[in-house]
Amino acid sequence: MKKSILNVIAIAGLLFGFGDPINAQAKDMEHETKFQQIFPQGEPNTAYAQYFIGQSYLAPLTQLKELNVPVSNVTFEPGCRNNWHSHTGGQLLIVTAGRGYYQEEGKPARELLPGDVVEIAPDAVHWHGAAPDSWFSHLAVTCNPQTNKSTWLGPVDDKQYDEATGGTLSETSERQLPAWNAHLENDPELAEIFGNFAFGETQRYGELDIRTRILVTLASAIAQQAAETYRLTLRAAMANGITPVEIKEVLYHAVPYVGMAKVVDFIGVTNDFLTVNGVELPLEGQSTTSPETRFEKGLALQKEIFGGQIDRMYEAAPQNQKHIQRYLSANCFGDYQTRTGLDARQRELLTFSILVSLGGCESQVKGHIQGNLNVGNGKDTLLAVVTQLLPYIGYPRTLNAVACLNEVVPENE
Repeated sequence: MKKSILNVIAIAGLLFGFGDPINAQAKDMEHETKFQQIFPQGEPNTAYAQYFIGQSYLAPLTQLKELNVPVSNVTFEPGCRNNWHSHTGGQLLIVTAGRGYYQEEGKPARELLPGDVVEIAPDAVHWHGAAPDSWFSHLAVTCNPQTNKSTWLGPVDDKQYDEATGGTLSETSERQLPAWNAHLENDPELAEIFGNFAFGETQRYGELDIRTRILVTLASAIAQQAAETYRLTLRAAMANGITPVEIKEVLYHAVPYVGMAKVVDFIGVTNDFLTVNGVELPLEGQSTTSPETRFEKGLALQKEIFGGQIDRMYEAAPQNQKHIQRYLSANCFGDYQTRTGLDARQRELLTFSILVSLGGCESQVKGHIQGNLNVGNGKDTLLAVVTQLLPYIGYPRTLNAVACLNEVVPENE
């Protein structure tokens, strides 16, 4: 599926004459780009500003008039959309970055993600624009340019826009609900039950910010091998300003806890997602250790988080098992936990989320509850994380996590 998305963009380049997506023009304008994408963002779209609510940008991509196929990159800031309008010759939209919506008059709105193609019939009245919380870019291809004329109509008011994008329903969520509903369109009762619970009740509990909710859900999805949940949460991560480095660090952090066999597929999913959204890979390295310092720095971080317990673990380990303790210090903590990109409090929350999602790790869960307390994540925060994950991990693992919490931090304390 991802290859076909990239092929659409590559073929469009050959057909419409803009060549390599990351071309000289894109590089020349890179310093002007606010929203990371594979095409130039262009200048503020002043010529058509009267037909837009919010700020948009326009970058013409084709130069040769002899080709007679005008192509432009149109970028919308979050919440920006154009008026209802039509084209006598139709139009083709190829989505390249971010998240947006397209709606024809009298039909439900359609969520748009990178790789989606919209074929707009001649004279079809429609609008398109960004999601409330995400930048959005698409290529606009003018069809039948010799005779194609645009007719601009009235604006898409706030009520129409909220109804189309699910704004009111998902204000307390990570904007994942429309995507979940697309998967459950033939199961409307389940969509309503799950949506109200996962993006309503559970998110009203506690004081976790949206970024933390997304990060712990990503980590939980990796632990459960829940690829589709991970993909949907990736979209929310990008829409809510979580950086590519932070996304990658969630992946790397998961390796010592769930194993590379479970993480490797998610690395591929993530790389495809970032590439389609215009992120150049590989990212800048975040490692802070070398082969010579990894054990020393890892052990120091272990003791900083867990104190004297680490010395007791080394002392209690039989001689033929001490190498596991050394691996924990050098590999788990030295290679992974000392990395930059996420801080110690975030990493301990991720570890807690992974362990409760795996199930059967109650001893380690209790150890990392204490680790979380030591770095400043209190019981209220951990309970809010468990509540956030409840719709995804189910009640048995949730109740086990709560039992561990109550054992380490009794309610009377």
